[in-house]
Amino acid sequence: MHLLYKLLRQEPGSRDGVVAATSVLGIIVNVLIAALKVAIGVFASSIAILSSGVNNATDALTSVLTLVGTKLSAKRPDAKHPFGYGRIEYLTSLVIAGLILFSGFEMLIGSVELIFEPAEMRISHLMLVIIAVTAVIKYFMGVYMIRTGRKVDSGALVAVGLEGRNDAFVSLVTLFSAGVFLLFGWDIDAYAGVFTSVIILKAGFDVLRETVSALLGKPGQEELARQLYKELRAEPLVVNAADMMLHNYGPESYSGSVNLEISHEKTVGEVYQRLHQLQLRIMHEYKVTMVFGIYAVDNDHEQIRQLRREVSAFVLAHEHVKSFHALYIEPGTERIYCDFVVDYDLKDWEGLKTEFAAYLAQRYPHSEVELTVETEFV
Repeated sequence: MHLLYKLLRQEPGSRDGVVAATSVLGIIVNVLIAALKVAIGVFASSIAILSSGVNNATDALTSVLTLVGTKLSAKRPDAKHPFGYGRIEYLTSLVIAGLILFSGFEMLIGSVELIFEPAEMRISHLMLVIIAVTAVIKYFMGVYMIRTGRKVDSGALVAVGLEGRNDAFVSLVTLFSAGVFLLFGWDIDAYAGVFTSVIILKAGFDVLRETVSALLGKPGQEELARQLYKELRAEPLVVNAADMMLHNYGPESYSGSVNLEISHEKTVGEVYQRLHQLQLRIMHEYKVTMVFGIYAVDNDHEQIRQLRREVSAFVLAHEHVKSFHALYIEPGTERIYCDFVVDYDLKDWEGLKTEFAAYLAQRYPHSEVELTVETEFV
């Protein structure tokens, strides 16, 4: 791998370097295996072996696309794309999914045609050994790419790894088909090709679904959000943090916002200095450009503490309400503000607002309740 880093002029251990070196390694391995399998498939007149070889060639092409996509996504932001080009990696994954699906459909058509117009198979034990060895290589190569892709948050690399691992399972089907032919003389090659095609198609649809989900806006990374919440709540100035949103513009490129509960007695000068330092720390350590919203809270008076206990009791009695925050009584009025975080199973938000207003009206008859209901975004 160090030689690949050197040839590619990439810094060892950097995300771009890891993706590039792993992609080139995949290209080399897949080209060699594809050439070997295609030659064996043509000689043996085996659609299953030939299909497996074509699938390996597709894997090599997808590794090329991953390499190109990573290079393009590293372009610096400009006036047209101020958030950078990180999402090009998602487009790369879409193209990879399309190639996988195309090869799967092509193999399926060829296998079905072979069922009705079978060709004579010619296969030897040596061919089976070669296929078995390449299957082992493909399996471990696929597992390595999946782990590396997840480690550096590269969906394209994970997609290539999944396809490689699936190809190892496809080779097992090919071996089974060839073994049955050698032992019993039964030619089930075409049916094995159909089965192989189904596996490849499923892999393509899985990659497509995951990529489309990322483009549509799936929830932000849970582990990153947990670390950020821990960092925010560790700040003495912050009473609580909630409503975090994380927007992904490619791996290692996030912008976000979060609401912070801060004592209403703090001055703007105190708040600015501490929060600005916190903002810079998050940017440097987590690569997240974070914007803060502020809720003023008052926990010094018994009336507020009693209100908090009563709201807590209401929340605990409702399984779909996960937490509350931003509880505040507007000075000089009877207006009570509060935010509820609910799960996605709760459908009747207006009913919850009505019930909560009635609950507080029994305890605070002259109050006016402003309840905001929302779901967690990360």
